[in-house]
Amino acid sequence: MTTTFDYFATHSPITAPGQQAALLAGLPTSVAELRCVVQGLLLHVFWAERYGVRLSPERKDELQLRWVALQLARIAELDPRPLAEARPPERRLVGNCRDFSVLLAALLRQQGTPARARCGFGRYFLPNHYEDHWVTEYWRASQRRWVLVDAQLDTLQCQALGLTFDPLDVPRDQFIVGGLAWQMCRAGQADPETFGIADMHGLWFVCGDFVRDVAALNKMELLPWDVWGLMERADQLTAGDLALLDGLAALTCGDVPNFDEVRRLYQAESGLRVPPVIRSYVNGQPHQVTLAP
Repeated sequence: MTTTFDYFATHSPITAPGQQAALLAGLPTSVAELRCVVQGLLLHVFWAERYGVRLSPERKDELQLRWVALQLARIAELDPRPLAEARPPERRLVGNCRDFSVLLAALLRQQGTPARARCGFGRYFLPNHYEDHWVTEYWRASQRRWVLVDAQLDTLQCQALGLTFDPLDVPRDQFIVGGLAWQMCRAGQADPETFGIADMHGLWFVCGDFVRDVAALNKMELLPWDVWGLMERADQLTAGDLALLDGLAALTCGDVPNFDEVRRLYQAESGLRVPPVIRSYVNGQPHQVTLAP
């Protein structure tokens, strides 16, 4: 019988390294060291200039690499050295918070550690604001708990943000998973207009991150601008939609103790389940995407 831990210790279609699996051999095994490996391979698109890098439009196109196998191939193309050797910033793959989180989950799963990407909101980027963000969650067996890790935050970013916590164990009141954000907004405990990124904010945006988090929990860790199901009518939700999301929020607002029910709902509800063809908004323009690497 497959357990929740078994499920998250194996790859998703997104995190599977495919023909690039050999690149993952010989990597360190601690979460702290693997986080450093990820930081030496990826450059966050919004932070690039802080590292002295000005990105061309062609380099920004690397943000569209949805599959870890394709990311690894591009990483090796940019710099063929072993992955454990940190690249200079200009030879790192351009990505965002989702890519840091998914790549760390992939490295952990490759070594048999239960791990998953979580989509939600960080409270540590701007004052009085919940910023659209992703982190990794892994099972720390020694403490019998799921731990949130922000793989994006290296020393430079921690100092720039003035962090007061360890990114290897992010407090759950600092990273708000999608279901908890939905609960807070629905209960009037937080203003939906404080959730989002740039000029995109509101309950419709919270709904989108919530549905992405549910999909990621079901090992479909898509891009932040991929859209399907309930997201396509997030500003016109029915009473039935709201009831479904309220119930699902109660199941996913923390570390998901009843994953079997979350899995059942995801598979049963077309508004949640990722279809074979989705819409992806690349540079604000919609494109149909067939989900095959």
